[in-house]
Amino acid sequence: MISYKKQTMRKSFIYLIAFMLFTVSMKAQLITSEEYVNTYKDIAMREMIRSGVPASITLAQGILETESGNSKLVKKSNNHFGIKCKETWTGPSVNHDDDAPGECFRKYPDADASYIDHSDFLRTRKHYAFLFDLDPLDYKAWAYGLKKAGYATNPRYPEILIKYIEKYNLHEYSLIAMGKKQPEAPVAQMPVAVEVQKDPVSVVVPEPKSQSATPPVQASVPQLTYPEGVFKINETRVVYAVKGTPYLAIAQQYAVPLKYIFDFNELPEREAIESDQLIYLQRKRRTASVPVHIVKEGEGLYTIAQQYGIRLEALLQLNKINAGQLPAPGETLYLQSEAPAVPKLVQTKLIPATPIQQEPIMNTAVSVPDSPNQIVHIVQHKETLYSIARKYEVSLAEIQQWNKLQGYDLKEGMQLVIQKNKTVGTSSR
Repeated sequence: MISYKKQTMRKSFIYLIAFMLFTVSMKAQLITSEEYVNTYKDIAMREMIRSGVPASITLAQGILETESGNSKLVKKSNNHFGIKCKETWTGPSVNHDDDAPGECFRKYPDADASYIDHSDFLRTRKHYAFLFDLDPLDYKAWAYGLKKAGYATNPRYPEILIKYIEKYNLHEYSLIAMGKKQPEAPVAQMPVAVEVQKDPVSVVVPEPKSQSATPPVQASVPQLTYPEGVFKINETRVVYAVKGTPYLAIAQQYAVPLKYIFDFNELPEREAIESDQLIYLQRKRRTASVPVHIVKEGEGLYTIAQQYGIRLEALLQLNKINAGQLPAPGETLYLQSEAPAVPKLVQTKLIPATPIQQEPIMNTAVSVPDSPNQIVHIVQHKETLYSIARKYEVSLAEIQQWNKLQGYDLKEGMQLVIQKNKTVGTSSR
């Protein structure tokens, strides 16, 4: 007969072994930070290409907010960034204890949806807008910027993000997304530089341009040539597409949402390309890789912006030009720093060249305003008099009076004079 004491010792030993096995099993189910990064790095890089949010920052936030994918919140909601419901959220949600008990958090069908919403969350809120003026490779500035914008209440939030980025080499994924480093292995689900099918015209690689040489003034705009498939201008992925190519086909071929094709290229929505042109697959930059451009006869500002991979609005701001104005041939446009003075403008108002109309078109309906208190607005596709009035914070009657309009009908490409003394853009709304 086994004594009672020995039986108790045996039971205790069995319980101890069972507890140890349970502990080992639980630890085996935990995700390490390295595993988290390997699982979601492709999504983070794809989102950087789409939205501009650095992949290093996104991954570091994911590690922190989800405890490397092990938190209760992420397991029941696929919410990788701790984004709460807010008043605008109409999707599924879960309750979770955070700053207060039972707070409402967004719930997603998968990690992809969470990463996309995180990017859009930052891009669409005004208090995060300044982040996108920062260098996307300056992860320290982004980390402190997120704290400044109020993303987290933890005073050490920036230091923690930086620690994760440097510990797990997350910066390299930002470099890969920007094309500054080749991935060690193929990156899944990223829009890669695939070869264009032979439908597009055959073109040759242009000779490299000297960044120090000033382009000479020419009598006409030369026909530039570009390589087939995806290449880069100003470190931004772009393709050269021919007239008649559907925008949807480009979006599908390069795995970029159609709305971003129009957004990245500052275009109104159209079914197909109406003239051979560059189509950017990423958002263009605010400065170019060369310091200046000399305006040639027949060039429009949109064409110049596309040629150098710089945003049209940035080109206008750097050179102190209003939309609808056109620099005279031979004038210098500044592409990296603010121009010392406004360039000379053509005497007759021209509509700037766009992919819809490559040559300037004379518009005799509206004379060029001589006053510095006036600007000219070019009516875009689907714009209405009401939407333009709201944009410039003036009344319908004022626009009609300034432009001698009898009714409310507008035509695309029409020029409208707007009086700037109405303090445009200073409303507190």
